[in-house]
Amino acid sequence: MVLIGAATLGGCTEGVLDPKGPIALAERQILLNALGIMLAIVIPVILATLGFAFWFRASNERARYRPNFTYSGRLEMLVWSIPAMTVLLVGGVAWVGAHDLDPGKPISSTVKPVNVQVVSLDWKWLFIYPEQGIASVNKLVVPVGTPISFELTSSSVMNSFFVPQLGSQIYTMSGMATRLHLQADHLGTYAGFSAMFSGEGFPDMRFTVDAVTDDGFAQWVRQTRETGLVLDKEAYAGLVKPSKAVAPFTYRAVAPDLFSSIVNAGMGRQDSSLSICSTSQRAER
Repeated sequence: MVLIGAATLGGCTEGVLDPKGPIALAERQILLNALGIMLAIVIPVILATLGFAFWFRASNERARYRPNFTYSGRLEMLVWSIPAMTVLLVGGVAWVGAHDLDPGKPISSTVKPVNVQVVSLDWKWLFIYPEQGIASVNKLVVPVGTPISFELTSSSVMNSFFVPQLGSQIYTMSGMATRLHLQADHLGTYAGFSAMFSGEGFPDMRFTVDAVTDDGFAQWVRQTRETGLVLDKEAYAGLVKPSKAVAPFTYRAVAPDLFSSIVNAGMGRQDSSLSICSTSQRAER
């Protein structure tokens, strides 16, 4: 049993059961609480099944056969009350957790958060640091112990941003900006990826999250400002073209309000689509 358990849990590293931040830690606790509540009914049912099978075996002459038995109020109370209590408890855990871990709810901290704007492209991730004036592709660097305030959108199709060891996945949508707050409490490199199928290059739509010290983050920002290209509208027009398995690289500067223009461009496409649909419907009528 020990070997089987070790082999089974060996695949739990770098996932939701190996949290490295407060959000992921709280989410794991919800999973464990829900599991414990459900086992409170699953284990007794399994034991009762084995007990009934043993007691009513053919060789047990003390077991009474009652073919005309139809109803028992006590059994009905037992059969319905335990599942109902389980549903209430699991629902309560999920409801409280959903409010406490609302993606848009800032993390309580005395440390000023780092703002990061995220754009899901085909098929890569763009990370813009508006306060530092830099950007990176398929690589996210954050200071450990500091809340990260994400603002996310998509350049085209809907996507899903997910770093399992840090917590909450959230969708990115064209013409919309969603909010997410995460934090890394331990130094290290964590895997991030798209959790929603988005086309041919989806399998390679991955990125790394490097949680470094404050000095390491400041040094990375300085180095990034010294090398690389400028992410202006022309550079973004080239970046937005579909590409697969893109190696991480950085931009030393970013055009002002680039993220807002990406969101507004998506809103314009949505308005055009709605106008086309409306015109088509009127024509059909």
